Formats: sequence, C-alpha cells, structure tokens
Amino acid sequence: MIERFAFPHGPQRIVCMTEETTEWLYLLGEEQRIVGISGYTVRPPRARAEKPRVSAFTSAKIDKILELQPDCVFGFSDMQADIAAALIRQGVQVTVFNQRSVAEIFSMLYQVAAMVGQSEQGLALIEAMQQQLLAIASAAACLPRRPRIFFEEWDVPHISAIRWVSELMGIAGGDDCFPELAAQSLGKNRIIADSDEIVRRNPDIIIGSWCGKKFRPEKVAARPGWENVNAVKHRQLFEIKSADILQPGPAALTDGVAQLHRIVMDWSRNVAPTLATSCAALPSEGAVRALRRPGGAEDEK
Repeated sequence: MIERFAFPHGPQRIVCMTEETTEWLYLLGEEQRIVGISGYTVRPPRARAEKPRVSAFTSAKIDKILELQPDCVFGFSDMQADIAAALIRQGVQVTVFNQRSVAEIFSMLYQVAAMVGQSEQGLALIEAMQQQLLAIASAAACLPRRPRIFFEEWDVPHISAIRWVSELMGIAGGDDCFPELAAQSLGKNRIIADSDEIVRRNPDIIIGSWCGKKFRPEKVAARPGWENVNAVKHRQLFEIKSADILQPGPAALTDGVAQLHRIVMDWSRNVAPTLATSCAALPSEGAVRALRRPGGAEDEK
C-alpha cells in the first residue's frame, strides 16, 4: 500500500534578514517559526531578546544562518542579492521581496501570510490597515491647503523619499517636494546634489529620517541659505524614526503614516492660517504696479 507523503505546511524555520517580515510574523502570531533576525530589528521590541541576530542589511553571518538550519530565508531587495546567492549555493531556500510602493507592501504581506498558512488572518490585518489609510486620506481631503514636504533620508548627500514614503505623504495630506525622484529604487539615484534646489522648492515641512543616526533639526536650520525656507522660518522640522517609516512593512503603514498625518494636521491648524493671513495682507499685483507709477493708481486708467 502506498502511503501519503508528509510535508510541512509552509516553512517552519525562518530567518528574516530585514525587520518588516519579523514584525509581520509576530503580528500573525507565527513568531515561533522565526529562528534568526536582522540586527536592526526593533519591532516588536521583544524580538531582539527572543531571537538571535544573524544579519545586518548588506551583510550577514552565513555560517550562523546555516547553523540555524532554516528552511526559508526572507530578504529584501537587490541590496541583499549577494547574501541570497551565497545561501542558495548552500542549498537554502531564499525568498527575496522587492516591494517599493504601498500596494507592493500589501502584496508582500499577503504572500508571507499565505506561506505560513495565515492568509485569512493576514487579509483581516491588511483590511484594518487599509481602513486606517482610508480614514487618514479622507481627513486629509478636507484640508484647505496641502503642505509641501521635503523628506530627507540622509543629510550628506541629501537623499529624498523612496516611493512608499512619498505615497504615504500624499495619503497623509502633504505633497512630496521631489515626486520625480520617488520612483528611483536606489538611494544613489535620489541624491539631490544641489542643496539650493531644495531651497527653491521651499518646503513647508521638513521631515528627517536619517537611518542609523539621530536627526538634528538645528543643523538643518543652520544650512547656508535655508533661513528663508518656510519649514525653517516656522520651525516645522521633525524626525520620524527610520524603523517606523523606512521599513516597507506594517510599521510604515500604521505608525509611520500616522506620524506623517499628525505633523500635517498640526501644520494645518497652527501654521497654515498664519500663511493665509500673511498672504491676504499683501497688496495685489495690480496695486503694486499702480504704486510704482508716478501718479499712483490714477495712472492705471
């Protein structure tokens, strides 16, 4: 008699080389499958205490990973291609996601949930996140004016927002100052070499998320020529931790976008009315031309 072949329902021993899949598996209640994590993991906080750290972002301890005997390794982007190749040569199954947009993040979350047999739970959590985004977008649609936002991923050189961050700024009620760069997946292609171009675009809000170091608003405000930028004049310089916004997973779609929205709404309540009043107090262009003529307004006739 031929017996049925037994097989595991999805990977049982997973190494997560970036934080977003770790956070997601914890949210799904499948953290027992995780045997190794990235050293940059801070979400959820208990993961650092419970799981061995075996990778950075562009480097990993291949021997340590192999000792854990994973049946699947989750990675992110072409930046981890060399690590993935080394593990594949050792016979390890590797799944590398490359999500860059909000829609692609949701797709990644669903795929991971399905891989661990939690597709229904995953869809329920995804639906809750989407409802939060819809509520934020609905509130943002009522704003009388949308602020221009410069999101700085790095300071020297200046690197602007990646695509999912740019999209979340839009959902939160702001407009990315450099939307044309957001589609570039690599940071080197989002470098703004000319600092004066940021000044020319005159952001109302500046948000820093310098991965690996603390954002220093006083240093931004002190940059030569930046004293007349709206964000600097009105002290609208803020930090969002990279773990909350630059990980393309649950954090960005929940805490990250909520922080963006709070910053935008505070600006709308506290700064935008001042700008509107200032603009209303200025003479019209026609009045300015009239005042410049020798006979004043009468010469306009």
